[in-house]
Amino acid sequence: MADRDGEVRWDGLCSRERSARDSAMESIRQAVLKKSEAVAPAKEAASPPASPAAEGLSPPPSGARGGLNEMLARLLMLSKRCPFRDVREKSEAILMSVQELGIRIPRPLGQGPSRFIPEMEIIQVSAEDTHMHALFAESFTTLGHLDNIALVMVFHPQYLESFLKTQHYLLQMDGPLPLHYRHYIGIMAAARHQCSYLVNVHVNCFLHVGGDPKWLNGLENAPQKLQNLGELNKILAHRPWLITKEHIEQLLKTEEHSWSLAELIHAVVLLTHYHSLASFTFGCGINPEIHCDGGHTFRPPSVSGYCICDIANGNHGVYETQGPAANIAITEPFCEVEALMEKLKQLQECRDDVKASQEEKATRFEKEKRESMLVCCSEDEESVPTRDVSRHFEDTSYGYKDFSRHGMQVPTFHVQDYSWEDHGYSLVNRLYPDVGQLIDEKFQIAYNLTYNTMAMHKDVDTSMLRRAIWNYIHCMFGIRYDDYDYGEINQLLDRSFKIYIKTVVCAPEKTTNRMYDSFWRQFKHSEKVHVNLLLIEARMQAELLYALRAITRYMT
Repeated sequence: MADRDGEVRWDGLCSRERSARDSAMESIRQAVLKKSEAVAPAKEAASPPASPAAEGLSPPPSGARGGLNEMLARLLMLSKRCPFRDVREKSEAILMSVQELGIRIPRPLGQGPSRFIPEMEIIQVSAEDTHMHALFAESFTTLGHLDNIALVMVFHPQYLESFLKTQHYLLQMDGPLPLHYRHYIGIMAAARHQCSYLVNVHVNCFLHVGGDPKWLNGLENAPQKLQNLGELNKILAHRPWLITKEHIEQLLKTEEHSWSLAELIHAVVLLTHYHSLASFTFGCGINPEIHCDGGHTFRPPSVSGYCICDIANGNHGVYETQGPAANIAITEPFCEVEALMEKLKQLQECRDDVKASQEEKATRFEKEKRESMLVCCSEDEESVPTRDVSRHFEDTSYGYKDFSRHGMQVPTFHVQDYSWEDHGYSLVNRLYPDVGQLIDEKFQIAYNLTYNTMAMHKDVDTSMLRRAIWNYIHCMFGIRYDDYDYGEINQLLDRSFKIYIKTVVCAPEKTTNRMYDSFWRQFKHSEKVHVNLLLIEARMQAELLYALRAITRYMT
């Protein structure tokens, strides 16, 4: 966590010991004020009228001012996102001291962690709940910051705990791959979906653990061993049903650039984890981190009348409109929830009375599979532009295509022939100990998570709905559960919901606020985040099933 100019170390702020944080904070304060005093007179001496360039998103990062800007941006992040109150307050105090020297300080852009969810509805860092505070502290001491993904996931603390534990193990604990490889694979995976948010995060982590900056100029500058992973990354991200044992053989038998089985399992788990996390990032409208590009600005607010302390505190715009989601519940009738409740009740009664035959179930699966191809991913012009990250992967034109288009028939993947529980879990656990267990726990929590509520209704059994969502995603990937009646999917998931699901899972970079608002309009944001947890875990499991089946076939 050393600053790149070597002057400031931020590591001490991750300590659970107050004295260590105080000491680290004091050294940061001195370094920041020293830099600020060095540039303040020069700033006053040459003070021409502000040009449009000077009003840009950040002052030119040249010389001492550039290093100072990075420090100020990090202090802004700490003042908003650190779970330790002492660090928040001292970070804010340093920013105020810098401002008093006549130096412009940054302010946050956007409205909190998500573009889709009003900031006021997201549980704040200073929440008094001890369990949540412990989770926040765990995330902060591990990562050095509390990221926006965690702040949105914390609607579901049980899941977040499992997610953080798994991610920490994959990235930082003993494992087959060196640390810089792990972060580079994260960059490769996130880049396939143009997820500049995750690419940014892992570029910083990659450099922090000693990764070679040249690799970041493009995949062709990385070692051949990582370049060889590009094909598997591409197919896993967009058309995992095309993975064969030949792809696996190619990676394991490339002489001096070959992967071991254990390394390949680690890489596959990382690729599937970050493909899925890109889905969550876009599906929940995650904003850039405050201290990263696009998360802050040095430009003063255009609206007059702000108190200087409001700007420092980031209170500007808190009560501005939050887009369509802010008042959509007022304008829509409550019939949508009631209709869904009624369908659940009817299906439960029919299921008890009449059992569909195996032939009928097979026919309904094929019908749902065909219909899922007619559901198009969004082509909405509102998609958020992202920084170009295409240098981190090859074949930029390759994307999601339905598996049975143009007469190309891919055999149905029958879960009873190769399942996560009976086959995938043990393979992962054997070659990368404990990871299979961590992933399995995460799958189970996402699949079984329920508060027995549905919008304003309580004591509701939502298991049928959760299974419909999970099985619809697997159906889109050609995976079939022989014991499931796929007729239930059309009853429970309407078209706008299916469009959202398919976009988030298959082409997440095309997800828009309008799509998020258009499904389940009476449901709480926490319920929509829950949907996203189901989407990313079902997607990850589908990718893993195809990859692990191919590895098993290679081994046998």
